[in-house]
Amino acid sequence: MELHGFLSYLVHVAVTGKPYTIFGYKGKQVRDQIECSDVVKAFEAFSKNPRPGEVYNIGGRRDNAASVLECITMIEEIGGHKVDFSLGDNNRKSDHICYISNLAKLRRDYPDWDIRVSLKDILSQMIHAEEQKQAVATS
Repeated sequence: MELHGFLSYLVHVAVTGKPYTIFGYKGKQVRDQIECSDVVKAFEAFSKNPRPGEVYNIGGRRDNAASVLECITMIEEIGGHKVDFSLGDNNRKSDHICYISNLAKLRRDYPDWDIRVSLKDILSQMIHAEEQKQAVATS
């Protein structure tokens, strides 16, 4: 899990106090994030008015994009958990510095759909869930 699903793993290590290694780009690589209920709402919009053969991007767009370092700061501010991180020497193979989804086509074809859950809310939910998980594990 260290190399994939970075946000959930980052929250996990923050809550549990484990160390975290940022691979490459000095933590400045940017990813957009989308909460699963927003993905489901997009599927629901599509199922009500299907466009067979169309291809859409889905993700958090610029509003829900942040670098690894920015995510660490948000986790520390929201959850009060200090993240023990270090910078690895090497970039991940085939990694890219910035990925932000372009949702223009999806929003054009399904104008009633939009992202409802902010990155801060995503992190708050993840932190709370991980804290609950750890509380159960230690009780």
